[in-house]
Amino acid sequence: MATPRRAALNDQTDISGSRVVIVEARYYDDIQDALLDGAKIELDSAGVGYDILSVPGALEVPAAIAIALDAAKKNGKPYEGAVALGCVIRGDTIHFEIVSNESSRGLMDLSVSRSIPLGNGIITVNNVEQAWARARADELNKGGDAARAAIQMMRIKRKLAKP
Repeated sequence: MATPRRAALNDQTDISGSRVVIVEARYYDDIQDALLDGAKIELDSAGVGYDILSVPGALEVPAAIAIALDAAKKNGKPYEGAVALGCVIRGDTIHFEIVSNESSRGLMDLSVSRSIPLGNGIITVNNVEQAWARARADELNKGGDAARAAIQMMRIKRKLAKP
């Protein structure tokens, strides 16, 4: 397996006090707990607050983020970013490809159309062993990676929005 490369993110634009929504697919509870732990550690260290919403599976994540963004804006407490978490494990049918591709497409469409910083932590793997290697914060930490991506995109957005 290739060693993950985590590029140094030198932008330290202050985003403390901002809020994100974490939407997690609770299909594999124990793996999801590990992904969520990794994301929370990163958000806490950046001083970013978060709300957590749980959905049944990866296909529901983009819609739940859109619903949360609309509700938060309507309530006068908009989110500045989102983190998507979940796990899709290959099975015997093409359902894996459908869920993997469509959840990813939905997140990309949402991020671009709404200009919302979004970290995609929906892992797509061949087996449970690969899922655990990616989910654990002391291994590949894909939940943490998703949070770091959202944080960095929030910094870029905030920096560019300055007059």
